[in-house]
Amino acid sequence: MIFDIALKDFLEFLAVVFAVLYLILAVKQNIKCWIAWIISSCLYLLVMYEVNLYMEASLQVFYIIMGFYGWSQWSKSQTKEKLIVKTWNLYNHSAAIFLIFLLSFGSGLLLKQYTSAALPFLDALTSWGAIITTYMVAKKLLENWIYWFAIDSISVYLFLSRELYLTAFLFLIYLFIIVFGYRSWNEIRKNQHA
Repeated sequence: MIFDIALKDFLEFLAVVFAVLYLILAVKQNIKCWIAWIISSCLYLLVMYEVNLYMEASLQVFYIIMGFYGWSQWSKSQTKEKLIVKTWNLYNHSAAIFLIFLLSFGSGLLLKQYTSAALPFLDALTSWGAIITTYMVAKKLLENWIYWFAIDSISVYLFLSRELYLTAFLFLIYLFIIVFGYRSWNEIRKNQHA
């Protein structure tokens, strides 16, 4: 263990606070959501590594990079209007889901064979799913909320199994906020075409 339990719990608490702030700001399409995202990801990088969720720890590096990418994508489109919400067709969704499962299976095998990773296949599934879904958020795709709902549902179990109770609770809260996020973005999309 790198950290004592009290420090790990404090870092987890701060990561949760910034993660909630991110989601609230993202629902409102506030570009400052990406700052909260980056801070939360930096903190979670430490926490996930500490509890042997190596894919989740690696995912945080990706999140930090995507935080800057998301910021740049949203700032390019920042005008008086909100960003345009788009959707994917069935082909794009099929390709994304296939890619998530393929990468998860391969990563899960590698983690199981070469590391002491906890729940390697679930860790890989939630991580690769989050990578694809993060791209969808940056591109303002409506269906990102549906993907997040599936990923976060699995993540609740994953985090409970590693005694990350605050994070598991956060992901339960996410499930409710995701519903509001989907409704909000769907309403915006409908108004774009009106």
